Amino acid sequence: MQIILTHENSDFDAIASLLGAHKLYPHARPVLPRRVNRNVQAFLALYGTEFPFVRPEMLPRGQHIQRVILVDTQSLTYVRGMRKVKDVLVIDHHTPPKVLAEGWHFQGEMLGATTTLLVEAISSRLIPLSRAEATLLLAGIYEDTGALTYISTTARDLHAAAWLLDCGASLEIASEFLEHPLSSAQKAIYNDLLDHIETITLGGHTVIITWAISPPNTEEEISTLAHKLRDLLDPSALFILVEIGENTQLVARSTTNDINVADVAQHFGGRGHDRAAAALLRQRPVHEICAELRQIISDFVHPRVKVHDLMSRTVRTVQPDDTIASVAKRMLRTGHEGFPVVDMQERVVGLVTRNAVDRALQHKWDRQPVQRIMQVGEVVVSPEDSVERVRALMIESGWGQIPVVEVEENARPRVIGVVTRTDLIRMPLSAQEQQRQEIAHLLAQAFPVPLLTFIRQIGEYAAEEGHLIYFVGGLVRDMLLGQAIFDVDLVVEGDAIELGQALADTYGGEVRTYSRFGTVKWILPEGIWENQQAGESANRQISEPPPLRSSTNLPQYIDLVTARTEFYEHPTALPLVERSSIKQDLHRRDFTINTLAIRLDPQRWGELLDFYGGVEDLEQGIIRVLHSLSFVDDPTRILRAARFEARLDFHLDPRSEALIGEALPLLHRITGGRIRHELALIFKEARPEAVLDRLQELGALQEIEPALTSDDWLHEKFSQLRKLDLTHWGMEKAGCLYSHSRYLLYWMLFFYRLSLPVCRRLARHLLMPNLLVQRLEVLPRIPELLIQLERVEQPSAVVALLTPLMPEHIVLAWLLIDNVSTRTKLEHYIEEWQYVQHNITGNDLKAIGIPPGPIYREIFETLRNGRLDGTITSREEEIALARTWIDV
Repeated sequence: MQIILTHENSDFDAIASLLGAHKLYPHARPVLPRRVNRNVQAFLALYGTEFPFVRPEMLPRGQHIQRVILVDTQSLTYVRGMRKVKDVLVIDHHTPPKVLAEGWHFQGEMLGATTTLLVEAISSRLIPLSRAEATLLLAGIYEDTGALTYISTTARDLHAAAWLLDCGASLEIASEFLEHPLSSAQKAIYNDLLDHIETITLGGHTVIITWAISPPNTEEEISTLAHKLRDLLDPSALFILVEIGENTQLVARSTTNDINVADVAQHFGGRGHDRAAAALLRQRPVHEICAELRQIISDFVHPRVKVHDLMSRTVRTVQPDDTIASVAKRMLRTGHEGFPVVDMQERVVGLVTRNAVDRALQHKWDRQPVQRIMQVGEVVVSPEDSVERVRALMIESGWGQIPVVEVEENARPRVIGVVTRTDLIRMPLSAQEQQRQEIAHLLAQAFPVPLLTFIRQIGEYAAEEGHLIYFVGGLVRDMLLGQAIFDVDLVVEGDAIELGQALADTYGGEVRTYSRFGTVKWILPEGIWENQQAGESANRQISEPPPLRSSTNLPQYIDLVTARTEFYEHPTALPLVERSSIKQDLHRRDFTINTLAIRLDPQRWGELLDFYGGVEDLEQGIIRVLHSLSFVDDPTRILRAARFEARLDFHLDPRSEALIGEALPLLHRITGGRIRHELALIFKEARPEAVLDRLQELGALQEIEPALTSDDWLHEKFSQLRKLDLTHWGMEKAGCLYSHSRYLLYWMLFFYRLSLPVCRRLARHLLMPNLLVQRLEVLPRIPELLIQLERVEQPSAVVALLTPLMPEHIVLAWLLIDNVSTRTKLEHYIEEWQYVQHNITGNDLKAIGIPPGPIYREIFETLRNGRLDGTITSREEEIALARTWIDV
């Protein structure tokens, strides 16, 4: 049995997450916690029958729980049937745990609500929602984001909420229960909490501690009061202590990463997340807990970025009596915009700015002391203060730079640095900005410098013309996986044809347009890369090293594709196409790992778009379709899924694999040419047999043709083929490209054991090109040929058997036969015998009196056979043998 659990004292986000997880994992039972908040309880009292929730006591007896899905929590709550659960999936929007127990897996991102994560997955898979379900999910997002106003709210929370409204969610009902009235006991507790508010400033953060005593014989939930106080007071951290009978309930909330309230709750035996936590302290009065909390709270405030991490250490100060003229000279010499003003004891007494100095000089105050124009005050921070304190002081004082003062034991305070607005701008990057820089670094590693420079130019030009361009799909996937990139395709949010023509007008070259799909192939002008490299060299400073990437293999064309959406009029049909946004363009793609995009405009260069969980599936090695009709719309995706599994060593998620079984019969309705195209791509993989095995396991190979099979014999022959050096077999001399010949041989081995009627029928169905049909037609003759090869010994007889064949048939015969002697004959033919010729010519035959005619061919063939078999070794012997035909 599989179950879904959340934390006790559940709010709307927790209960909505139960529902969201059940929509994604329908075989798992969503179990309500024993205690839920009053507003949630009221909602369930009215609408609970609309949901599949079960209470813990209703779980069936005697069934062992094999898997638990935890939502909006990272701690197990034990229910009936739970022993030692070895498979636990955690879905949460808080900081992931540093260490996961064996069998535990974490999925999540730092969003405003866990519900958002689940709604995104529901949306991408097109799972339908009822009005009641959409409303509960909306309430989950709204409550945990403060109606989308908390600083932890992200754009994705807004998108998820908007999608739920499109699904019919009632904002009126959600608001009614989010603003649920307090009970009389809650009102009494709330007023008591307001009366006992204590504000502490730690590391630049405002921390509020407050307490109350619950009315007798009541046990009210406190989390709703925490929400109200947080919204009212807006502290960095809030700690509420309520004495209920002989016990004390602690509820903690945080709005900053610098204060992890879960650590505080753990100190008191509780648990929770970095932003929300609780603890129940038994047999301890509220005043005792409050005193302990005051004593320890400073130990749990850990600013991620402190003043000493970003301050400028080369600080210069002036004194109050320094003249304005002297300060102006120092500003001109150093380029500083201001100086702290310190007295004789090095105590900061003010700040003088360039603006104030400039105004004073206009008024001829150059000989006046600087104290006449300085901003008066002792506005300072310590090296250990938080960035939040610096920001607060700048806003409060209006100072654009704050002196940093260090106070050592038994010494006077001294100014050791200054924090300016510029330092704040340069402070450590956000996670999103870090990711953009990481992606930009990967782009620089993946592409030659001239090409990447040119892409930047195209992105800038496109943005100026009102278009946005992206790297999309397989290119992004392979770059993130560290694999080689061969093709350069750009998706245009706008009009690719219009942009392509404009680029050709600007840079040269020609365009070939395909209006049905809004695509254009831009054939680049000659010399484009030489110009790019020259520009790079001119712009690079002498001291800079040359680029590490090679500039070889630069493309001769660039494909531009209009972002589009597709509609299928019926299953297996070719899609109808319309222009769309980049998000819709990504939604039409086959698998989540192919839905990633990278923005290439100057403003957001390197920004990774991941609407459908592609990065997570890449990290976990999962092939997942975007919606339940994906294989129905296009059954060739079944073949692509197997190909990606084998190439990337990934696996289909269980739901996607189940959907394949439902779509298999539709393969018969796909045109044979599309099936052949997918098989052709399979034969260009590193190990085609791995893909064929998977297709056979899925039942797809049998749907294409029941006689097709992938077995040990085929594995062995494919492996032997890959080990062959085909240039040694004369493929290039015969006019066949090495890679193309190997590709043809894969087809020939795959079809070799088919009967001729089946082979011909399948070739017609797959619309095989003549090049391949010609080679397949000979396959039925190969077994008899191998028998004859084993019997003959004379080189001339071997040549007579093999000359009519194409080079691929010779290699095929070598692969099919295990007899060493026969293989040696084939090798001799390839290396030597096929090139043996007679020495004399037609002129020699005329000279000895043999008139021209068909007899010449007979003579030359006899002479060649003699050379092959060693009965003739010289020109004289050839002429002597030819003379025997004079009297014939």
